[in-house]
Amino acid sequence: MMDLWATVPYYTAYLSRALLKERVNLQAGSISYYLDPTCFSSRGIKLDPGALDIVGRFRLPRLPRRVLKLLESILNLFALTARFLISPPDIVHVQYLPMLQSRLPLDLWFVQFCRKRGSKIVLTVHDLLPHDTGEAHKQIFRDLYRMVDGIICHSDNIRTRLQAEFSVPEEKITVIPHGPFFYDLPATNSEQSLQNFDLEPGKLLVLWQGIIFPYKGIDLLLNAWQHVEANNDDASLLIVGTGAPEFAEEIRDQISRLGLKRAQLHLRFISTKELVALYRTADIVVYPYRAITTSGALATGLALGKTIVASNLPVFRELLTDRQNALLVDPNNSAELAAALIKLSSDSQLRLQLAANVLAMHFGDESWLSIANRTKDFYCAILSHSG
Repeated sequence: MMDLWATVPYYTAYLSRALLKERVNLQAGSISYYLDPTCFSSRGIKLDPGALDIVGRFRLPRLPRRVLKLLESILNLFALTARFLISPPDIVHVQYLPMLQSRLPLDLWFVQFCRKRGSKIVLTVHDLLPHDTGEAHKQIFRDLYRMVDGIICHSDNIRTRLQAEFSVPEEKITVIPHGPFFYDLPATNSEQSLQNFDLEPGKLLVLWQGIIFPYKGIDLLLNAWQHVEANNDDASLLIVGTGAPEFAEEIRDQISRLGLKRAQLHLRFISTKELVALYRTADIVVYPYRAITTSGALATGLALGKTIVASNLPVFRELLTDRQNALLVDPNNSAELAAALIKLSSDSQLRLQLAANVLAMHFGDESWLSIANRTKDFYCAILSHSG
């Protein structure tokens, strides 16, 4: 399981745990996640990145962390190359190739080496293309998608796009849903976990949570929130996540420009305890994305049985049905988003109904066991084509 920079640590950890339960002989090729060093160990996963797992155990400033992580990953790639020269694995399951777009894509070269040594390469597509880059890297990703032996994506829409836009043969692709995160964490003292967020008691809470990028529609949400504030005195908006400083500044400027009084911005990493407490406290969670390949944040909202407002996008529609388990809105229409939030903020019965229908989806541990079983079957199908 190859995620050498811990780019998608929770996905790698939950999937690895489920595959181990399915008796797959698996090695987790990742380093510790620097923002949550127990991400893997708390789920019973022993890491084996090759040689070193040091950088991820410390909270370092961004620049030295990235430099040291690069050096560490180069050593790990050399160590894995030497190991696989003697004994290559049956399958290398790639989650992310962080060096792919660089002038020295060492991780891609390593994967190509593994393939020459006889390993089958499976790739999970978390992002069809890097977000907010247009088609600048399309040829690189087309070559990658056509090189690997099998591709796992999380929706029928992405499978269709892989075929139509990247000329990937249909038989190379399988659709396996994205599993939920944090559903297995014990309930904690919410008041203690939330004391840093200055939440007003009795206020209806709308939550946006995630890694901040322009495509995730926070600007649309803030435009919509101006209308919500004008119509409802009892609702507050909380935007929580991490992201580039320039994006944070744009959000702060927009909040100030719109004169929003009940919109809070907390741009920092939050612990899993804080995250679960926020989700459990929130009355509504909102996903106003302009585009999406898959969403771990949505998976969390589903697992924790929340009332959801989301953009009416093909990937979301594979899990959400308007007015059954969510309200879906035009991803480019802030007025429609505002109307949905105003409706839900004033209709507690509808909120309860939508949340109950989400809970009925049973989006928890059984989801990961099903995902692991289907992943294992895909491995077997690829190996059977070894010829």
